[in-house]
Amino acid sequence: MKAIGFRSLLLVFAVVACKTPERTPENAALQKAPTASYQDEIAQHAKEMLAKGRDVFRDDTFGSEEFWGGKLRLHEAIIGEKRGGVGPGVSPKTALAVGLKVDAERVPAAVAEGIKNGTVSLDDPANTVALLKANAVVGVKAFLEGPKAPSMGITCAFCHSTVDDSFAKGIGRRLDGWPNRDLNVGAIASLAPNLKPMADLLGVDEATVRKVLASWGPGKFDAELNLDGKAFRPDGKSAATLLPAAFGLAGVNLHTYTGWGSVTYWNAYVANNEMYGQGTFFDPRLDDKKFPVAARARFGHKQAPDDQVTSKLAALQFYQLAIPAPTPPEGSYDKAAANRGQQLFEGKARCATCHVPPLYTEPGWGMHTAEEIGIDDFQAKRSPDGRYRTTPLRGLFVRAKGGFYHDGRFADYQAVLGHYDATFKLGLTAPEKADLEEFLKSL
Repeated sequence: MKAIGFRSLLLVFAVVACKTPERTPENAALQKAPTASYQDEIAQHAKEMLAKGRDVFRDDTFGSEEFWGGKLRLHEAIIGEKRGGVGPGVSPKTALAVGLKVDAERVPAAVAEGIKNGTVSLDDPANTVALLKANAVVGVKAFLEGPKAPSMGITCAFCHSTVDDSFAKGIGRRLDGWPNRDLNVGAIASLAPNLKPMADLLGVDEATVRKVLASWGPGKFDAELNLDGKAFRPDGKSAATLLPAAFGLAGVNLHTYTGWGSVTYWNAYVANNEMYGQGTFFDPRLDDKKFPVAARARFGHKQAPDDQVTSKLAALQFYQLAIPAPTPPEGSYDKAAANRGQQLFEGKARCATCHVPPLYTEPGWGMHTAEEIGIDDFQAKRSPDGRYRTTPLRGLFVRAKGGFYHDGRFADYQAVLGHYDATFKLGLTAPEKADLEEFLKSL
């Protein structure tokens, strides 16, 4: 057989490539462009995911009632001995004082009217029970009737939602994704009649656990305590960090102050290992000797018989990524000064080198050593990467309460600007710092 020349072979391929294939029932679907109905399917799927994710974020306990209610018996302290619990119970006034919030849209009309006219006492623990039954306490889900009763669990909204105070202080419409910087997690956990499970995990006594919980204060939580057992910094201050925002995360890679992983990684981690939900979680990094508590408890190898977490992670992530960063209130900053500050932010002050607009964090792996940003490395070393994440700045005004940086070490904008001015020898004048502050307030 005569060999086919290279040119002839190319010609054959060209003819074959250009020939329109015969339309058959088998390949007809492949030849059709995406139809309007498929686009509708995408839109419908997005709508369903958004609704499901919101429900998960606000109301799903992931089975955490087995820990908070079943082991710590926290619900007993809340409802009080008159209703089958222990002690005097927790009144609405006390609940609000430790930072718990109430969703006004879930408060029964009669109760809302009674609060307004004074016939419903905020000093009576019975009215806390009424609010719990109405599922109106943000982030707390009580099981006071049915097969799980009595018990209680917590949801994502416990730490990452607040309210707008439109009804009264601490009572209003929800602000999902806003960190609750009023929430005293430590004080609330300390109410539990039985802290032995926490003490056993950490290898200390209950008195020590209560001391640690009391050290946190409003708006702070130590997510690494049950990994490494380090309750205090070398300088004696609490190792707890500020509750982070859960808004404005679309386009942001790493979710926490010290990296760890993506938004959905952290959702899985928290649901399983901070909320103590019942699910599946895998991260062999937690076997490292730097995490002795987690390694001993096998936190990186969880697999509950009834997984109540994994099936909800996709919708939860979808909803969180849909939460936009809030816009600063009108009149809360000087617009002319903010415009000047933006020029400094992107120029002389070099802020945009890391806080890249419009994400105001670094696309990709935005992690830096402590030395690079001029601070100690205590918190960074409590993470797998040993670095700090470039925090996204959108909605920064919401996080001003409690201070800035992971532990609130800088009390205000000027303290942050002063730190960077000194660290990087920027030579910023007082008026320039003032303009930069106005720009940060505008984000």
